[in-house]
Amino acid sequence: MELGSLIGLIAGAIFMFLAMFIGAGYDIMLLGAFVDIPSMMIVFGGTFASLLIGNPLPNVINGLKVFKKVMEKQELSSQEGIEKIVELANLARKEGLLALEAAVEDVDDDFLKKGVVLVVDGTDPELVRNILETELIYLETRHKDVRGVWEYLGAMSPAWGMIGTLIGLVLMLLDLSDPDTIGPKMAVALLTTMYGSIIANYIAIPVANKLKIFSDEEMLIKEVLIEGILSIQAGENPRIIEEKLKSFLSPTLRSDIGEENGDD
Repeated sequence: MELGSLIGLIAGAIFMFLAMFIGAGYDIMLLGAFVDIPSMMIVFGGTFASLLIGNPLPNVINGLKVFKKVMEKQELSSQEGIEKIVELANLARKEGLLALEAAVEDVDDDFLKKGVVLVVDGTDPELVRNILETELIYLETRHKDVRGVWEYLGAMSPAWGMIGTLIGLVLMLLDLSDPDTIGPKMAVALLTTMYGSIIANYIAIPVANKLKIFSDEEMLIKEVLIEGILSIQAGENPRIIEEKLKSFLSPTLRSDIGEENGDD
């Protein structure tokens, strides 16, 4: 579980509720003023329609599915990737490259498993690099497509909120005979802007940003794995491999790996 995302979602909901509750004079019944079905239909329906018009349907489906990724911890961190590479390097040094095939059967990372299998099969190092880097390029493209759905959602929802406000203002101006209804009608018109802003700033834009961070981290991990796999194939010393791969990390993370290995 990615605690930052969970805490952010819960904290945002709590603070918005408390602000509305306090603003309503601690009257729970007045919170109903923040709920308007026609406004929701305009914002949520219009935003979803724009999403479908502006993106291929498979991208929309994949983009919405990937929301759960924001709530999950990365399967393999950079430190864990380096430790796994060093472990495989030690095994290859002691028992040979063929021993790696059985060692990666229980590895969850398909990218690492694929690279090791290529090495065990005796594939040319340059070809191994080309295959893995090509997969990396298309992986990044898929990440951008999925992230683009949430970025588009963040751009469209405030626009539909404004459209809803304009519709509400038109309906309000059509009947100014009763001044007492102007305030409530204006409040309803402004709700669409609020809904659009909540979708964009509470959900869509933060999700897109978190996906970008996760994507950058995954790309870094994959680059570490590529260098590690090729180093194992070249028969380099496991200690040299570890030091080379640690250069991808920040000084803090490098020291963490050192401490963990020292404890062993």
